[in-house]
Amino acid sequence: MPHQRTNLQARDHTDAGAERSETTGAAGHGGVRLSHPSVEDGPHMWRLAGATGMDVNSPYAYTLWCRDFAASSVVAKDADGRVAAYVTGYVRPDDPDTYFLWQVAVDSAYRGQRLARRMLDFIGDSITERGMTHLEATVTPDNAASRALFASFARDRGVEAVWSPLFGAEHFPAGGDAPHEPEDLVRIGPFGPRTSQGRD
Repeated sequence: MPHQRTNLQARDHTDAGAERSETTGAAGHGGVRLSHPSVEDGPHMWRLAGATGMDVNSPYAYTLWCRDFAASSVVAKDADGRVAAYVTGYVRPDDPDTYFLWQVAVDSAYRGQRLARRMLDFIGDSITERGMTHLEATVTPDNAASRALFASFARDRGVEAVWSPLFGAEHFPAGGDAPHEPEDLVRIGPFGPRTSQGRD
């Protein structure tokens, strides 16, 4: 995942206005509420991206994302309204049955709370309700935690997770302390109606 090179390793069409939310417990932090983001969440998502060691985009990009792709993203907030985690993604323009998960970020204070999986389930329910049949993401070859996350998600939904190479290191300009690793594509599906089986 270019969006999450290290943080999972180290840690753990509806209208945009149609709000789904879910509250889940987080030990020591009170309830964590999952919902679609608003533009006010953009700067906080940008800061969290930087704090978790992922590839960081501009503050403008995150704020714009929260305006244009809120319905396909999720933010987790603690009882005080602080952003604890987020997932960003979008519906592929040339394949409207497929959702692409772009970034996952989880605050280090929420390690061990399975927050990444809870957000993934939130997204899975949302895209299924919207009639989509597949979810895609990219993961670097050495990111065992992310691979396990997507494998368990597919297994619990009773669908396949098919892996294939997508981007090689040559697709990413050199920069930073180390070259960017290749990215493998995982394609999960096809989804059918959601059942209670496998729900966390």
